[in-house]
Amino acid sequence: MIKVASYCRVSTDREDQANSFESQQRYFKEYISRQKGWELYAVYADEGVTGTSTKKRDAFHRMMHDASSGCFRLILTKEVSRFSRNILDAIAYTRELRGYGVGVLFMNDSINTLDPDAELRLSIMASIAQEESRRTSSRVKWGQTRRMEQGVVFGRSLLGYDVKDGGMTVNPEGAEIVKQIFYKYGIEKKGTTTIARELQEAGCKTRQGAAEWSNSHIVKILKNEKYVGDLVQKKTYTPDYLSHVKKYNHGEEEKVIVRNHHEPIISRELWELVQSELKKRNRRSGGGHGNRYLFSGKIRCGECGASFVSRTKKRKDGTACKRWGCYTAVSKGSGHRSNGCGIGWTLRDDMALDVLKQAMEMLQMDREKLTAQMLQAIQGAISQGRRGADTPEILARELDRLAEKKDAVLDAFFSGSISKSDMKRMNERYDHELNALQIRLQAAKRLPETIENQEVQKQILDIVNGLTESNAFCKNLLNTLTVYQGGRVEVRLNNLPQVWVFLVENDREKYGSV
Repeated sequence: MIKVASYCRVSTDREDQANSFESQQRYFKEYISRQKGWELYAVYADEGVTGTSTKKRDAFHRMMHDASSGCFRLILTKEVSRFSRNILDAIAYTRELRGYGVGVLFMNDSINTLDPDAELRLSIMASIAQEESRRTSSRVKWGQTRRMEQGVVFGRSLLGYDVKDGGMTVNPEGAEIVKQIFYKYGIEKKGTTTIARELQEAGCKTRQGAAEWSNSHIVKILKNEKYVGDLVQKKTYTPDYLSHVKKYNHGEEEKVIVRNHHEPIISRELWELVQSELKKRNRRSGGGHGNRYLFSGKIRCGECGASFVSRTKKRKDGTACKRWGCYTAVSKGSGHRSNGCGIGWTLRDDMALDVLKQAMEMLQMDREKLTAQMLQAIQGAISQGRRGADTPEILARELDRLAEKKDAVLDAFFSGSISKSDMKRMNERYDHELNALQIRLQAAKRLPETIENQEVQKQILDIVNGLTESNAFCKNLLNTLTVYQGGRVEVRLNNLPQVWVFLVENDREKYGSV
């Protein structure tokens, strides 16, 4: 007796009995029972999963494992599209099964993978199935985009809103929490960490029903345009219909934006105030403490190896003085622990900068070559800034996207999803956009790619020769400043073996090099 298995992939959204698991299972059992010398081993079935990928098809992988263990010699399946809609998967898995001595019989397609010419016919049928999936995916995406433009919401409920049947309604309990968050941040000027702590202490629940608030959660709410009544969709997109992996949309596809789409929870004035405050605090932080100062993370303690931190104090005359000191050597009175590091002194910020400048002056470097490289980089940045978004590469991608949209319109028309009048209207709109893009593309290609600016060149030379301060230039050049007892400072620059040694005594610098 030959043990025979069967595989079927069924969709939970299709109610007809011809495609149900029970009917297919019954069919395979009856078919195998009529074949002399055959015995049913098992029916493997995956429900509600895509055929373009095998990642979530548990029954499929269980079948492959059983095949490798020699549990059966033949697999019956309805057709190639049920087995796989990915041509590479179809070929790879049938080859793997053939290596185990197991054949696959595609009944509707009359293909037995143990036949000599099976792979050729299988590749043809798998290609057709894959192309059908591509067209279906394109039609679905096109239809979803049109529904988004009509205001249909794709997504889940969130704090303050319930999403049901493509519409959004205010959830009063959640809306009150949202109002608190915007008021605390925009009016009371509280930080996101403070707001999260206060909400957690008050027992406020997140949308998930937990009181686990975080500052990132607060920031996400503050940046969500839905709370002011606007709707932005297609923030993520699926570039590959075979893998179905979603990616954040950074301009690869056009987002769908609808202003004043639903009832807002906060006023537009408060929304604008909060967005302005977010930008202001982000500029103030400089993207994190590590980027705020030239010497952040660059000054090390030669005694314990810890990073120096900055402290700013006011002098009696009202001026500020910033000093860098060892974290582990700071006294307990400042709020930090002390583990007995004996460095015993701090380095003034302006003295650290002077030490670095002296090291740079002693550095033997090809200043003309460095100047030319910096000028080339600035030329590229200025050219990019002049063109803005109208770069030939970006415009070419937009033209490709519009061409794909036109193809999708035809697919939708021929499949009966839209009427002839809708098809003509959409084509006219896309043709108008194509013409405008062509004009912008020709203009972008005519823009100059080089600049002749004596003032820019002079500023670059001043930076390279140390006549003008540039924190970005110095920060990229500096590797570390290591501070030892007695005022000894060692300077190391990136990608260079030399070490410069300086002696700093009573705010005076004496230096040497090794």
